[in-house]
Amino acid sequence: MIQQHLTTLSKQLNGELVFDNLHKSIYATDASVYRKIPLAVAFPKDIEDIQQLINFATKNKISLIPRTAGTSLAGQCVGDGIIVDVSKHFTKIIAFDEYNKTITVQPGFIRDELNLFLKPYGLFFSPDTSTSNRCMIGGMVGNNSSGSTSIKYGVTRDKVLALKTILSDGSEAVFNAVSKEEFNLKQQGNSLENNIYKTIYTELSSEEVQQEINKEFPKKTIHRRNTGYAVDALLNTSAFNNSKKQLNIAKLLCGSEGTLAFTTEITLQLDSLPPTQNILVAAHFKSIQESMEAVVVAMKHNLYMCELMDKTILDCTKNNRAQIQNRFFIEGDPEAILMLEVKANEMETTQKLADALITDLKKHNFGYAYPKLVANDVNKAINLRKAGLGSLGNIIGDNKAVACIEDTAVELKDLPNYIAEFTAMMDKFGQSAVYYAHAGAGEIHLRPILNLKKTDDVVSFRTITTEVAKLVKKYKGSLSGEHGDGIVRGEFIEFMIGKKNYQLLKRIKAAFDPHTIFNQGKIVDAFPMDQSLRYKTNRTEPKIETLQDFSDSEGILKVAEKCNGSGDCRKPVSAGGTMCPSYRATKNEKDTTRARANALREFLTNSDKINKFDYEELKEVFDLCLSCKACASECPSNVDIAALKAEFLHQYYKTNKPTLRTKLFADNVKYNKLGSIFPSLTNVALNNYFIKKILGIATQRSIPNLYKTTLKKWYKRHEKQLHANHFKNGEVYLFCDEFTNYYDVTIGINAIELLTKLGYKTIIINHEESGRSAISKGFLDKAKVVIDKNIELFKHIIYEETPLIGIEPSAILGFRDDYLRLANDKIAAKNIAKNTFTFEEFIKGEFEKGKISAANFNKNLKEIKIHVHCHQKSLSTSEATFTMLNIPTNYKPTILNTGCCGMAGSFGYEEEHYNVSMQVGENTLFPKVRNLTEEIEISAAGTSCRHQIKDGTKKQSKHPITLLKEALL
Repeated sequence: MIQQHLTTLSKQLNGELVFDNLHKSIYATDASVYRKIPLAVAFPKDIEDIQQLINFATKNKISLIPRTAGTSLAGQCVGDGIIVDVSKHFTKIIAFDEYNKTITVQPGFIRDELNLFLKPYGLFFSPDTSTSNRCMIGGMVGNNSSGSTSIKYGVTRDKVLALKTILSDGSEAVFNAVSKEEFNLKQQGNSLENNIYKTIYTELSSEEVQQEINKEFPKKTIHRRNTGYAVDALLNTSAFNNSKKQLNIAKLLCGSEGTLAFTTEITLQLDSLPPTQNILVAAHFKSIQESMEAVVVAMKHNLYMCELMDKTILDCTKNNRAQIQNRFFIEGDPEAILMLEVKANEMETTQKLADALITDLKKHNFGYAYPKLVANDVNKAINLRKAGLGSLGNIIGDNKAVACIEDTAVELKDLPNYIAEFTAMMDKFGQSAVYYAHAGAGEIHLRPILNLKKTDDVVSFRTITTEVAKLVKKYKGSLSGEHGDGIVRGEFIEFMIGKKNYQLLKRIKAAFDPHTIFNQGKIVDAFPMDQSLRYKTNRTEPKIETLQDFSDSEGILKVAEKCNGSGDCRKPVSAGGTMCPSYRATKNEKDTTRARANALREFLTNSDKINKFDYEELKEVFDLCLSCKACASECPSNVDIAALKAEFLHQYYKTNKPTLRTKLFADNVKYNKLGSIFPSLTNVALNNYFIKKILGIATQRSIPNLYKTTLKKWYKRHEKQLHANHFKNGEVYLFCDEFTNYYDVTIGINAIELLTKLGYKTIIINHEESGRSAISKGFLDKAKVVIDKNIELFKHIIYEETPLIGIEPSAILGFRDDYLRLANDKIAAKNIAKNTFTFEEFIKGEFEKGKISAANFNKNLKEIKIHVHCHQKSLSTSEATFTMLNIPTNYKPTILNTGCCGMAGSFGYEEEHYNVSMQVGENTLFPKVRNLTEEIEISAAGTSCRHQIKDGTKKQSKHPITLLKEALL
């Protein structure tokens, strides 16, 4: 019956309502340890949609769970009702008042994007979470978020001026600051809003109630306190005493986790931008306790940031491709680092502040190293700290750093003793916990290492949380400082604030939401904290055979399970990087890295099919993955969705036949070999409208032309001539990939001639294709045959003195990535990988060794803008291309921040993917290229990238090899 009602509702909404298995699976979790399959997922387009959803929930006695980016750690976004995702449509700025420093936004507006908008006006919204590049203002209000800036600027509750909401009866209400007279007027009438004001007055005007609140709630000196509803924040107002401070129920809604009303607009108080001259002192410590004691001293220095990273966090970043470069400032092997930031308007003053801070730490014998970071180095260190949360997912196996006690906050002076007692408690439990985050605010994110697939560890999950709650209560702290109560801490609210206050919260909830439709199971009448976990306890692990070797993560299922839901894959274009290009194009959760990992985990775990991959839902969720490999480096947990997609397709095709077009793309070498017999005829045929239509290729696309000969044939004809000279710099093996061999032959010729002129004997052997197309299309059996033949061919000739270098990034970098998962001879594959380089990497290395110099090239002036291939960004480096094109004296290269081009091999040619492909290009690449003047050269190493630039901008781009060859003397 409910399905029929949902179908009817979906037709009535202006937005969308979906209740298919795929969407329910990917919305069953957030960034917490919980999982509840929802009834449906709604994407409301306007207020009327939300009102209809409220009416539907009331009639059918179900819950509405509000959600923005879904990065909540306590299970706030998990529920078995309707998930209401406002992140797609409620994303506008409603009003901005520069003079009064206020702004009104919808809840789906991203925090960092808000600050990009405000920066030209010298303003910013100060709460700064580790998820700031994708978290949204609505979620920040729901959680009363804080972040690293709270020690200077306060928390979200301090910044919220007004909330426009829809109440549980569908009526609209605006909650803002009201005078005593206005407060009295608000109580007159019979509307739900009137009743809410009456309840607030009735419940809080009693002196006995006020005393009970002051007695049991966390200390007022702890500005990070989210335990239950913030009734304590309403007491010191003109409504209840002689205070000049006006009562504002928006302060109560802040931190209420969407359990009281549905917010549609948020008015914020903004701050002026802080001083621009900053220094970050990264103080190193030999123990956690020493760092905690140092916090009390450090906080006397007017800090703008006081953040902690412990050894566990630091060690997790050692294997994260994107974070390795951000570890540059670490000296030795510290147990903890405090990131202490000072600021002033002049650098000379800032230097004095930093030196005074270091002197004071040394005076108290705190720390052993104090590197001072400035400019972009500060951002690198901050990014390392922010990546800490996601990096915890890199712990191999089922033991994970579990979020349950990570949000405790105590008064700063209590912090050393609290941590000492906490550490002793963890020792009792045999735990070596993880410590990180906001030391200066008295809040350390503490996480035990547990395996929640085991019953004993689930028992420890509850026991540890209970014992920590008692310890926090002893110090009159807050069990939830900024991450909210949710499911994991909701059960403990009664203990933390007392029975009388808990009953008060229940009455307030009833006044706002008499039918309990808003986010059931949170704050009051909370769900049990040790039930509805993401994984079943003591389960029999599904046996899943794969062709690729995922033993480095203990199998494919655990690769998917590494995704902890932190949502880095939802960061917008403005955040930089590449991940996740399909989400950036569609703004659909379904098209995120997280959704793909969640869906794969869900279906593999719960499947009773012989072929556990045989699901149309999995085909759908992987469909728009461009296999760009950005997630392999930018995801803090390094969940390589491209590898998972290849394995899924391989397994799926065991039960479902691939299409003719898929076969053609996967086996393009075979067909290119035939087509190259009469290349001119082939080129005409493939660019015919009707041929494209029949094959399912986008008719708007230009198909690249086969060259009049192949590179291998050209090389054979010229081999003797090329090898006639003496080569002072030795031998190199050039990998003749299938794209260069058939299409980009001139680039291959340029590469050979360039290397020859620079003193390298360039050898091409009769090797196999790279296997890239077969891997991308899931034809892993074919790819494996190719890979094993290549490994066998190269294993006796590729060494440090005779490296293998390649032209096409996606082809050559496979030796360092896909080959290691598919090759039979793993030892040989690893040895070859160590000595395999992109052309740009090789030239950079030889330049740094002094074997190549600017003297080899002319001094012609050339300005170059570089678009770097996705696989280079993930598996190699952008710097190599920049260094290579900087060798000629008057070459002026600049790396464009262009993300993914959107072509991704065959993806952009497929008719159903064309629009997404072009939208990915429009996000960053196309506008930047269109704005370039004609005299500026465009560099792009990827053959797909160059064709996408041509189709999207009508401009020509060149491989870096060609550009360097043009500068040869």
